[in-house]
Amino acid sequence: MARRSTSKPLLSEADAPARSRPRKPRDPAQPRLLLDPMPGRVEPCLALLKSKPPKGPDWSYEIKWDGWRGAIHIEPSGVVRVLTKNGHDWSKRFPAVVEGAKQLGVASAILDGEIVVFDEMGRSDFGLLQAALGGPRGRLPATSAAFVAFDVLYLDGHDLRQTELKARRHLLEGLMIAGDAVIRFSEDFEGDPDDFLAAACEHGLEGIIAKNRNSTYRSGRLGDWIKVKCVQSDAFVIVGYEPSIGAYGGFGSLLLAARKASQLVYVGSVGTGFKEREADALRKLMDKIPCKRKTPPIPYSGKRQVVWQQPTLIAEIAYRGWTGDRKLRHSSFKGLRELQDDAALYDLDSGD
Repeated sequence: MARRSTSKPLLSEADAPARSRPRKPRDPAQPRLLLDPMPGRVEPCLALLKSKPPKGPDWSYEIKWDGWRGAIHIEPSGVVRVLTKNGHDWSKRFPAVVEGAKQLGVASAILDGEIVVFDEMGRSDFGLLQAALGGPRGRLPATSAAFVAFDVLYLDGHDLRQTELKARRHLLEGLMIAGDAVIRFSEDFEGDPDDFLAAACEHGLEGIIAKNRNSTYRSGRLGDWIKVKCVQSDAFVIVGYEPSIGAYGGFGSLLLAARKASQLVYVGSVGTGFKEREADALRKLMDKIPCKRKTPPIPYSGKRQVVWQQPTLIAEIAYRGWTGDRKLRHSSFKGLRELQDDAALYDLDSGD
Protein backbone atom coordinates (compact mmCIF):
# COMPACT_ATOMS: atom_id res chain seq x y z
CA MET A 1 0.00 0.00 0.00
CA ALA A 2 1.14 3.55 -0.52
CA ARG A 3 3.30 5.18 2.13
CA ARG A 4 1.65 7.37 4.72
CA SER A 5 2.63 11.00 4.43
CA THR A 6 4.39 12.60 7.38
CA SER A 7 3.08 15.74 9.02
CA LYS A 8 5.20 18.87 8.85
CA PRO A 9 5.03 21.86 11.16
CA LEU A 10 2.85 24.49 9.57
CA LEU A 11 5.44 27.19 10.21
CA SER A 12 7.84 25.41 7.88
CA GLU A 13 5.51 26.09 4.94
CA ALA A 14 6.60 29.70 4.57
CA ASP A 15 5.46 29.90 0.99
CA ALA A 16 1.92 28.76 1.84
CA PRO A 17 0.83 30.18 5.20
CA ALA A 18 -2.45 29.09 6.69
CA ARG A 19 -5.12 31.68 6.12
CA SER A 20 -8.11 32.44 8.31
CA ARG A 21 -11.12 34.67 7.92
CA PRO A 22 -11.55 37.84 10.07
CA ARG A 23 -12.88 37.48 13.58
CA LYS A 24 -16.60 37.55 14.16
CA PRO A 25 -18.30 39.60 16.88
CA ARG A 26 -18.77 37.72 20.13
CA ASP A 27 -22.04 35.81 20.38
CA PRO A 28 -23.94 36.83 23.56
CA ALA A 29 -25.35 33.32 23.76
CA GLN A 30 -21.80 31.95 24.06
CA PRO A 31 -20.01 34.57 26.17
CA ARG A 32 -17.04 32.38 27.05
CA LEU A 33 -15.84 32.21 23.46
CA LEU A 34 -13.20 34.80 22.64
CA LEU A 35 -13.41 34.38 18.89
CA ASP A 36 -15.92 32.64 16.63
CA PRO A 37 -19.29 31.34 17.87
CA MET A 38 -19.68 27.60 17.54
CA PRO A 39 -22.07 26.51 14.74
CA GLY A 40 -25.00 24.40 15.87
CA ARG A 41 -24.55 22.26 12.77
CA VAL A 42 -22.41 22.28 9.61
CA GLU A 43 -23.65 20.89 6.32
CA PRO A 44 -20.99 18.34 5.34
CA CYS A 45 -18.58 18.57 2.45
CA LEU A 46 -19.45 15.67 0.15
CA ALA A 47 -17.22 13.75 -2.24
CA LEU A 48 -17.90 13.75 -5.97
CA LEU A 49 -17.85 10.28 -7.55
CA LYS A 50 -15.27 9.76 -10.30
CA SER A 51 -13.89 6.70 -12.07
CA LYS A 52 -10.24 7.72 -11.55
CA PRO A 53 -8.48 9.69 -8.79
CA PRO A 54 -7.00 13.11 -9.58
CA LYS A 55 -3.22 13.42 -9.50
CA GLY A 56 -0.77 16.10 -8.54
CA PRO A 57 0.86 17.74 -5.51
CA ASP A 58 -2.36 19.54 -4.55
CA TRP A 59 -4.11 16.26 -3.71
CA SER A 60 -3.94 13.99 -0.67
CA TYR A 61 -5.48 10.52 -0.45
CA GLU A 62 -7.35 8.66 2.30
CA ILE A 63 -9.26 5.40 2.68
CA LYS A 64 -13.00 5.60 1.99
CA TRP A 65 -14.60 4.35 5.20
CA ASP A 66 -17.68 2.10 5.08
CA GLY A 67 -20.05 3.40 7.76
CA TRP A 68 -22.23 6.38 8.60
CA ARG A 69 -21.05 9.92 8.07
CA GLY A 70 -21.17 11.84 11.31
CA ALA A 71 -19.91 14.83 13.26
CA ILE A 72 -18.79 15.09 16.87
CA HIS A 73 -19.73 18.35 18.61
CA ILE A 74 -17.79 19.04 21.80
CA GLU A 75 -19.63 22.08 23.11
CA PRO A 76 -18.31 24.79 25.47
CA SER A 77 -20.73 23.55 28.13
CA GLY A 78 -19.00 20.16 28.13
CA VAL A 79 -21.86 18.37 26.35
CA VAL A 80 -20.79 16.01 23.56
CA ARG A 81 -23.18 15.27 20.70
CA VAL A 82 -22.86 12.83 17.80
CA LEU A 83 -24.82 14.11 14.81
CA THR A 84 -25.69 12.28 11.59
CA LYS A 85 -25.08 13.68 8.13
CA ASN A 86 -28.54 15.23 8.19
CA GLY A 87 -28.17 16.70 11.67
CA HIS A 88 -30.03 14.17 13.84
CA ASP A 89 -28.65 13.58 17.32
CA TRP A 90 -27.64 9.92 17.66
CA SER A 91 -25.48 10.35 20.75
CA LYS A 92 -27.40 7.65 22.66
CA ARG A 93 -26.70 5.15 19.89
CA PHE A 94 -22.94 5.67 20.11
CA PRO A 95 -22.03 6.04 23.81
CA ALA A 96 -18.44 4.85 23.27
CA VAL A 97 -17.88 7.60 20.71
CA VAL A 98 -19.24 10.19 23.15
CA GLU A 99 -16.93 8.98 25.91
CA GLY A 100 -13.98 8.83 23.52
CA ALA A 101 -14.55 12.45 22.50
CA LYS A 102 -14.48 13.52 26.14
CA GLN A 103 -10.95 12.12 26.41
CA LEU A 104 -9.57 14.45 23.74
CA GLY A 105 -9.15 17.25 26.23
CA VAL A 106 -10.45 20.16 24.16
CA ALA A 107 -12.80 22.89 25.33
CA SER A 108 -14.85 22.92 22.13
CA ALA A 109 -14.59 21.28 18.72
CA ILE A 110 -16.45 19.97 15.70
CA LEU A 111 -14.91 16.85 14.16
CA ASP A 112 -16.01 15.53 10.78
CA GLY A 113 -15.67 11.81 10.17
CA GLU A 114 -17.25 8.38 9.80
CA ILE A 115 -18.90 6.19 12.44
CA VAL A 116 -17.68 2.64 11.82
CA VAL A 117 -17.33 -0.87 13.21
CA PHE A 118 -14.15 -2.75 12.27
CA ASP A 119 -13.97 -6.41 11.30
CA GLU A 120 -11.25 -8.81 12.47
CA MET A 121 -8.99 -7.56 9.66
CA GLY A 122 -9.34 -3.94 10.72
CA ARG A 123 -11.64 -3.00 7.85
CA SER A 124 -14.74 -0.90 8.37
CA ASP A 125 -17.93 -2.84 7.63
CA PHE A 126 -21.37 -1.27 7.27
CA GLY A 127 -23.10 -4.59 7.96
CA LEU A 128 -21.27 -4.95 11.29
CA LEU A 129 -22.26 -1.40 12.22
CA GLN A 130 -25.90 -2.17 11.58
CA ALA A 131 -25.63 -5.44 13.52
CA ALA A 132 -24.11 -3.53 16.46
CA LEU A 133 -27.23 -1.36 16.52
CA GLY A 134 -29.49 -4.42 16.68
CA GLY A 135 -30.14 -5.09 13.00
CA PRO A 136 -32.29 -3.19 10.48
CA ARG A 137 -33.75 -0.07 12.11
CA GLY A 138 -32.13 -1.18 15.38
CA ARG A 139 -31.93 1.16 18.36
CA LEU A 140 -29.41 -0.61 20.56
CA PRO A 141 -26.33 1.34 21.72
CA ALA A 142 -23.45 0.34 19.44
CA THR A 143 -20.71 -0.02 22.06
CA SER A 144 -18.25 -1.41 19.49
CA ALA A 145 -18.50 1.63 17.20
CA ALA A 146 -15.52 3.90 16.60
CA PHE A 147 -15.19 7.31 14.98
CA VAL A 148 -12.62 7.86 12.23
CA ALA A 149 -11.97 11.61 12.16
CA PHE A 150 -10.79 13.15 8.91
CA ASP A 151 -11.38 16.87 9.49
CA VAL A 152 -11.75 19.48 12.22
CA LEU A 153 -14.08 22.40 11.49
CA TYR A 154 -14.01 24.21 14.81
CA LEU A 155 -11.51 24.12 17.65
CA ASP A 156 -11.37 25.99 20.96
CA GLY A 157 -13.24 29.07 19.78
CA HIS A 158 -11.86 29.15 16.24
CA ASP A 159 -13.98 28.44 13.17
CA LEU A 160 -11.57 26.65 10.80
CA ARG A 161 -13.77 26.27 7.75
CA GLN A 162 -11.95 29.03 5.87
CA THR A 163 -8.56 27.51 6.69
CA GLU A 164 -6.88 25.22 4.17
CA LEU A 165 -7.31 21.46 4.54
CA LYS A 166 -3.60 20.84 5.14
CA ALA A 167 -3.70 23.15 8.17
CA ARG A 168 -6.93 21.63 9.50
CA ARG A 169 -5.49 18.13 9.18
CA HIS A 170 -2.33 19.19 11.02
CA LEU A 171 -4.45 20.44 13.93
CA LEU A 172 -6.66 17.36 13.87
CA GLU A 173 -3.77 14.92 14.06
CA GLY A 174 -2.46 16.77 17.10
CA LEU A 175 -5.73 16.06 18.94
CA MET A 176 -5.59 12.30 18.53
CA ILE A 177 -4.75 9.96 21.40
CA ALA A 178 -2.12 7.32 20.64
CA GLY A 179 -3.09 3.67 20.85
CA ASP A 180 -6.33 1.82 20.20
CA ALA A 181 -8.58 4.82 20.83
CA VAL A 182 -12.25 5.06 19.91
CA ILE A 183 -11.59 8.35 18.11
CA ARG A 184 -9.08 7.61 15.38
CA PHE A 185 -7.28 9.69 12.77
CA SER A 186 -7.92 8.96 9.09
CA GLU A 187 -4.37 8.82 7.79
CA ASP A 188 -3.49 10.19 4.39
CA PHE A 189 -1.07 8.58 1.96
CA GLU A 190 1.35 9.83 -0.65
CA GLY A 191 2.50 8.27 -3.90
CA ASP A 192 0.66 7.18 -7.02
CA PRO A 193 -3.12 7.26 -6.31
CA ASP A 194 -3.69 4.47 -8.85
CA ASP A 195 -1.43 2.20 -6.80
CA PHE A 196 -3.19 3.27 -3.61
CA LEU A 197 -6.59 2.50 -5.15
CA ALA A 198 -5.40 -0.91 -6.36
CA ALA A 199 -4.08 -1.73 -2.88
CA ALA A 200 -7.35 -0.60 -1.26
CA CYS A 201 -9.38 -2.82 -3.58
CA GLU A 202 -7.01 -5.76 -3.05
CA HIS A 203 -7.52 -5.48 0.72
CA GLY A 204 -11.32 -5.46 0.37
CA LEU A 205 -11.84 -1.78 1.16
CA GLU A 206 -14.62 0.33 -0.33
CA GLY A 207 -12.33 2.74 -2.17
CA ILE A 208 -10.35 5.95 -1.65
CA ILE A 209 -11.01 9.67 -1.22
CA ALA A 210 -8.87 12.35 -2.86
CA LYS A 211 -8.93 15.81 -1.26
CA ASN A 212 -7.57 19.13 -2.43
CA ARG A 213 -4.98 20.07 0.20
CA ASN A 214 -5.47 23.79 -0.40
CA SER A 215 -9.28 23.78 -0.24
CA THR A 216 -11.36 25.43 2.44
CA TYR A 217 -14.31 23.51 3.89
CA ARG A 218 -17.26 24.01 1.56
CA SER A 219 -20.58 22.30 2.23
CA GLY A 220 -22.06 20.27 -0.60
CA ARG A 221 -20.64 18.25 -3.49
CA LEU A 222 -18.40 20.80 -5.21
CA GLY A 223 -15.39 18.77 -6.31
CA ASP A 224 -12.93 19.62 -3.52
CA TRP A 225 -13.21 15.97 -2.47
CA ILE A 226 -13.29 13.10 -5.00
CA LYS A 227 -14.31 9.51 -4.24
CA VAL A 228 -13.27 6.48 -6.30
CA LYS A 229 -14.91 3.19 -5.38
CA CYS A 230 -13.70 -0.38 -5.75
CA VAL A 231 -17.31 -1.56 -5.84
CA GLN A 232 -20.32 0.67 -6.40
CA SER A 233 -22.62 1.07 -3.40
CA ASP A 234 -25.73 3.24 -3.35
CA ALA A 235 -29.16 3.60 -1.76
CA PHE A 236 -32.31 2.25 -3.45
CA VAL A 237 -35.88 2.04 -2.22
CA ILE A 238 -37.54 -1.36 -1.70
CA VAL A 239 -40.84 -1.58 -3.62
CA GLY A 240 -41.62 -5.26 -3.12
CA TYR A 241 -40.29 -8.77 -2.62
CA GLU A 242 -40.58 -12.22 -4.16
CA PRO A 243 -41.93 -14.68 -1.56
CA SER A 244 -39.94 -17.89 -1.09
CA ILE A 245 -40.65 -20.57 1.51
CA GLY A 246 -37.09 -21.90 1.68
CA ALA A 247 -35.22 -18.59 1.81
CA TYR A 248 -34.16 -16.59 4.85
CA GLY A 249 -36.97 -14.27 5.88
CA GLY A 250 -39.38 -15.98 3.50
CA PHE A 251 -38.33 -13.90 0.49
CA GLY A 252 -36.10 -14.74 -2.45
CA SER A 253 -35.26 -11.23 -3.57
CA LEU A 254 -36.11 -7.58 -3.04
CA LEU A 255 -37.32 -5.40 -5.91
CA LEU A 256 -35.60 -2.02 -6.03
CA ALA A 257 -36.23 1.41 -7.49
CA ALA A 258 -34.20 4.57 -8.06
CA ARG A 259 -35.18 8.16 -8.69
CA LYS A 260 -35.60 9.58 -12.19
CA ALA A 261 -37.12 13.01 -12.85
CA SER A 262 -38.80 12.99 -9.40
CA GLN A 263 -40.34 9.57 -10.11
CA LEU A 264 -39.40 6.08 -8.99
CA VAL A 265 -38.12 3.68 -11.66
CA TYR A 266 -37.54 -0.08 -11.34
CA VAL A 267 -33.81 -0.95 -11.46
CA GLY A 268 -33.85 -4.68 -10.77
CA SER A 269 -33.65 -6.88 -7.68
CA VAL A 270 -31.23 -8.16 -5.08
CA GLY A 271 -31.21 -11.71 -3.73
CA THR A 272 -27.82 -12.09 -2.07
CA GLY A 273 -26.00 -10.68 0.95
CA PHE A 274 -28.64 -11.54 3.56
CA LYS A 275 -27.79 -13.22 6.85
CA GLU A 276 -30.52 -15.26 8.54
CA ARG A 277 -31.23 -12.95 11.49
CA GLU A 278 -30.94 -9.90 9.26
CA ALA A 279 -33.41 -11.33 6.73
CA ASP A 280 -35.88 -12.28 9.46
CA ALA A 281 -35.73 -8.76 10.94
CA LEU A 282 -36.16 -7.21 7.50
CA ARG A 283 -39.22 -9.36 6.76
CA LYS A 284 -40.81 -8.27 10.04
CA LEU A 285 -40.26 -4.64 9.06
CA MET A 286 -41.81 -5.21 5.64
CA ASP A 287 -44.81 -6.94 7.20
CA LYS A 288 -45.40 -3.89 9.41
CA ILE A 289 -45.65 -1.49 6.47
CA PRO A 290 -49.31 -0.41 6.16
CA CYS A 291 -51.31 -0.31 2.95
CA LYS A 292 -50.08 -3.39 1.12
CA ARG A 293 -50.44 -2.76 -2.60
CA LYS A 294 -52.12 -4.95 -5.20
CA THR A 295 -50.44 -3.00 -7.96
CA PRO A 296 -46.77 -1.98 -8.24
CA PRO A 297 -45.82 1.55 -7.10
CA ILE A 298 -43.57 1.79 -10.18
CA PRO A 299 -43.92 1.00 -13.89
CA TYR A 300 -43.31 -2.77 -14.07
CA SER A 301 -43.83 -5.26 -16.89
CA GLY A 302 -42.16 -8.33 -15.40
CA LYS A 303 -43.82 -11.69 -14.74
CA ARG A 304 -42.55 -12.36 -11.22
CA GLN A 305 -44.81 -13.17 -8.32
CA VAL A 306 -44.31 -10.07 -6.20
CA VAL A 307 -45.68 -8.78 -2.91
CA TRP A 308 -45.79 -5.04 -3.58
CA GLN A 309 -45.46 -2.49 -0.82
CA GLN A 310 -45.24 1.21 -0.23
CA PRO A 311 -41.73 2.56 -1.06
CA THR A 312 -40.73 3.13 2.56
CA LEU A 313 -37.59 1.13 3.31
CA ILE A 314 -34.27 2.17 1.79
CA ALA A 315 -31.53 -0.40 1.21
CA GLU A 316 -27.80 0.09 0.69
CA ILE A 317 -26.85 -2.09 -2.28
CA ALA A 318 -23.38 -3.03 -3.55
CA TYR A 319 -23.23 -3.75 -7.28
CA ARG A 320 -20.77 -4.13 -10.16
CA GLY A 321 -22.41 -1.85 -12.69
CA TRP A 322 -25.44 -1.47 -14.94
CA THR A 323 -26.93 -3.48 -17.78
CA GLY A 324 -27.83 -1.85 -21.09
CA ASP A 325 -31.44 -1.38 -19.95
CA ARG A 326 -30.35 0.27 -16.67
CA LYS A 327 -30.69 -2.66 -14.28
CA LEU A 328 -28.24 -3.44 -11.49
CA ARG A 329 -25.54 -6.06 -12.20
CA HIS A 330 -24.29 -8.49 -9.52
CA SER A 331 -26.11 -6.72 -6.70
CA SER A 332 -25.71 -7.59 -3.02
CA PHE A 333 -27.61 -6.35 0.05
CA LYS A 334 -25.48 -4.43 2.59
CA GLY A 335 -28.12 -3.14 5.01
CA LEU A 336 -30.89 -0.60 5.52
CA ARG A 337 -30.38 3.13 5.45
CA GLU A 338 -32.51 5.71 7.23
CA LEU A 339 -33.82 8.99 5.88
CA GLN A 340 -32.53 10.80 8.94
CA ASP A 341 -29.08 9.35 8.25
CA ASP A 342 -27.75 9.81 4.72
CA ALA A 343 -30.18 7.85 2.60
CA ALA A 344 -30.01 9.83 -0.64
CA LEU A 345 -31.69 7.68 -3.29
CA TYR A 346 -29.65 6.94 -6.39
CA ASP A 347 -30.61 9.39 -9.12
CA LEU A 348 -30.59 7.92 -12.63
CA ASP A 349 -30.46 11.39 -14.17
CA SER A 350 -27.32 12.54 -12.40
CA GLY A 351 -25.67 9.19 -11.76
CA ASP A 352 -24.84 10.55 -8.32
